[in-house]
Amino acid sequence: MSDLTTQRTYAIVGHGGCGKTSVAEMILFKAGATNRLGKVEDGNTVLDYEPEEIKRRGSIQPGIASYTWDKNKHFLIDTPGDSNFNGDLSYSIMGADGVVFVIDAVDGVKPLTKKIWGEVAKAELPSVVFINKMDRDRAEFDPAFNGLSEMLGIRPVLLYYPIGSKEDFKGVVDMLSGKALMFDDKGGYSEADIPADMADEITALREAMVENIAESDEELMEIYFEEGELTPELITKGLKAGVTSGELVPVVVGSALENMGGQLILDTIQQLLPSPLEHKPWQGVEGERASSPDEPLSCFVFKTLADPFAGQLSVVRVCSGTLNADTTLHNSNTEEKERIGQLQMSLGKEQKGTKDPMGPGSIVTLAKLKSTHTGDTLVAEKDDFQIAKPELAPHLITYALAPEEKGDEDKVFAAIAKLLEEDVTLSLSRDEESGDVLLSGMGQNHIEVSVERAKRRSKVNILLKTPKVPYRETFRVGAKEVQGRHKKQSGGRGQFGDCWIHVEPRASGEGYEFEDAIVGGSIPRQYIPAVDKGIQEAAQRGVLAGYPVIDFKVTCYDGSYHNVDSSEMAFKVAGSLAFKKAAEKGKVVLLEPLMTVTVAVPDSFMGDVIGDLSSRRGKVLGSDSQAGVTEVKAHVPMSEMLKYAPTLNSMTGGQGTFFMEFSHYEECPPNITEQVIAENQKAEEE
Repeated sequence: MSDLTTQRTYAIVGHGGCGKTSVAEMILFKAGATNRLGKVEDGNTVLDYEPEEIKRRGSIQPGIASYTWDKNKHFLIDTPGDSNFNGDLSYSIMGADGVVFVIDAVDGVKPLTKKIWGEVAKAELPSVVFINKMDRDRAEFDPAFNGLSEMLGIRPVLLYYPIGSKEDFKGVVDMLSGKALMFDDKGGYSEADIPADMADEITALREAMVENIAESDEELMEIYFEEGELTPELITKGLKAGVTSGELVPVVVGSALENMGGQLILDTIQQLLPSPLEHKPWQGVEGERASSPDEPLSCFVFKTLADPFAGQLSVVRVCSGTLNADTTLHNSNTEEKERIGQLQMSLGKEQKGTKDPMGPGSIVTLAKLKSTHTGDTLVAEKDDFQIAKPELAPHLITYALAPEEKGDEDKVFAAIAKLLEEDVTLSLSRDEESGDVLLSGMGQNHIEVSVERAKRRSKVNILLKTPKVPYRETFRVGAKEVQGRHKKQSGGRGQFGDCWIHVEPRASGEGYEFEDAIVGGSIPRQYIPAVDKGIQEAAQRGVLAGYPVIDFKVTCYDGSYHNVDSSEMAFKVAGSLAFKKAAEKGKVVLLEPLMTVTVAVPDSFMGDVIGDLSSRRGKVLGSDSQAGVTEVKAHVPMSEMLKYAPTLNSMTGGQGTFFMEFSHYEECPPNITEQVIAENQKAEEE
């Protein structure tokens, strides 16, 4: 087992397009794990290998790699940044001891950056920032750096300051050593003197850096006040302690695509991010367990991948104890035994077997586990410790799936169900009203890419349809003294059922109520539940457009029966007829579901977003602006939100995020009611 004190396990996170995979490729190339610098644009990176990732030029699932740097074992998790594909980010960072947070020098801190940083902060993981793309047009270091404190509320410590930017970016100033480091074209650098025109600025920045480090520790603060300076040893010690506690976040700059800064970020990871032994205790469903090789074995499955040759692969983080090959483990979630064969180390899609025992912090791939899924805990036999699963982001969009050819419904269901084993942010269900197979996910791209993968792997053609909106119907005006009478005589025993009912509206959300007000036995006691059942079944089929009728009360107060011809079936039909007559006599209206929608956008887009929500018949409930980001809350009809994700994306240049949840039902406007009724009639005719 490698020396755990020098081992590093970290996740690379950041918003979509900031260059996380490029940073990972630079790290792997610099560390000698790969022999070429892969480029996302060329589709030849080690970590984005799925056909859909190559086509989209972006990650859709975490990429896993292990490598050695300066004889120390490192494990890397490259996470997707697109909000369509990072709904399980909380699971990915469960596998890490620290984070490399990538910021784009062109875009700086975006609203989605803030959301992703929130996940890192919630996990309380020590972090390092890498400001990427310093060589690009429109790259601006100051806004990107200042956004770290102003928008994310973190205390950044600038370790390296850029020399030049855009096409003139050629090196950095090492703030600790006071030397200029000039990049060469092979990913290395040479020391030089700081350019004279930067000397005063660097002096001021270094003072601010030392002061920041001193402020994170009372003892250092006292020394700094007394002596006006800290020794290099004290600076390093204070910086390491501040990073571990989460007080300080070191900042490194570079350009991953141009192979500038690989050694700097690798050294920073090694020197400042924590070892697995420094990880806080693992919280279990009951109790906790220290991140130590001396504790009993526990492994958390944070991702499941599909391999065309090896089948299902479970990616696990060893949390405590030591994992050995050829052992039997216990899945404490399913209570099943799992036979562990070979332990495998990942480098993208390549798997390499190892016979080494793996201690805390190790990321290992296990093949062909029978009953283990993402979020499960594997422990030694007779142990029941279970690591608490993190929360997942709520689903944002749902589509109905249909086979291109009739009769292939089960094939479609099976093809998508396989994806659910890999992607815990997908959800598959059937709509009882429409019979549709429904796929819910994090956005339109998420659903489309998932269906693409299912089609490619299962060779079944799948059509995507906008799901039916679950409209409802209700009584606005009730009906008094309505009779439902069913009489049928056709030789032999006949059918007879007769009931009288009142129907009255109830308040929204109060549901259905049936009151038995029969006195004197006008309907025998055994037939009254049948009247209730007949009414409920008729209400389920709807009156106006085939949607269930909700929130009404029925009082059954009179009726009659026949000693021979009455039956439960006859009274069920009578109840159904009474309901239909009441619907004709009273007033039934169509209801539409309203969603509570929360949209977060940069302040500059607030007017556009509010205008768009209003055009969707939305009622804005309020807005709140903080650190350049406005959060707008509104009630919007669900029918108007089914394709909102791509609209928001194009309106805000990908900087807007939203989530929604069901709020309540409201009466539809007449034009919408007419449209829904017409669509229902057309569907029935077809």
